[in-house]
Amino acid sequence: MSEKYLSGRVALITGGATGICRATALAMAGAGADIVIGSLTEAVRLPKIAREGHTVVTDTDLEKTKQEIAEFGVRVHAEPLNVAVDTSCDNLVNAAIREFGQVDILVNGAGSSLSMSMVNHEDAAWHRVIDVNLNGTYRMIKRTLPGMMDREWGRIINIASTAASIGEKTRAAYCASKSAILGLTRAVALEGAPNGVSCNAISPGGVVTQQAINAVTLELEMKGIDTPVEQFFEESAREKPQKRHVESKEIAALALFLCRSNAFSITGQDLTVDGGNLW
Repeated sequence: MSEKYLSGRVALITGGATGICRATALAMAGAGADIVIGSLTEAVRLPKIAREGHTVVTDTDLEKTKQEIAEFGVRVHAEPLNVAVDTSCDNLVNAAIREFGQVDILVNGAGSSLSMSMVNHEDAAWHRVIDVNLNGTYRMIKRTLPGMMDREWGRIINIASTAASIGEKTRAAYCASKSAILGLTRAVALEGAPNGVSCNAISPGGVVTQQAINAVTLELEMKGIDTPVEQFFEESAREKPQKRHVESKEIAALALFLCRSNAFSITGQDLTVDGGNLW
């Protein structure tokens, strides 16, 4: 099969300027897809919540990623996105349809985390994580699934986490939101199945992205641990079965495979990529 097997397809990727989703955007561009990315910037962010661990990119970051994608010879559109805001989601999807005609592939990777004990958990913090991780995924699927079903071809890939299946006492909101994404994935997979649309979740474990660094930094601060975050990741890598952290490009490779025509029967699944590690 041609390496450009996504030529003529349009992939919309949330959180596409950083980490796993940046790697996915580049991989799909390499396979010939036109790319639409949206990432959180200061222009569209909501008031910060205590100990929130998301990544805010600059306009320069967004433009740099856009240029790197364009080097593959595909069309690309990039703009600020806050998946917790309806109008922001509308703007990105409308831009994709206006410029490229449709959305064939949706990768939901925008996310937020925080470290906070359940006892005295701040309501605003709980609702923010749920609204970004779960409701943000819902918002983007709601806006793109009908078109995929009408054209009888679509791929939806939700970036979940090993946290969806394994608890952590200071990350209740994050674990709950990622678990809920698995239920949403299965329901959408069944709805889209008769019309050529698959929907899967990828649950990474131990990928060192900027968001992961932010989340661990907050957790270390919360627990009063003075260990530098770089040292934390070095030590945690040595405890893993493969003695390493999963790389973003490995998640991207799986997302890319799920878009192949001969991968359509893979749907409604939670696909874990964790190097044999549980968390």
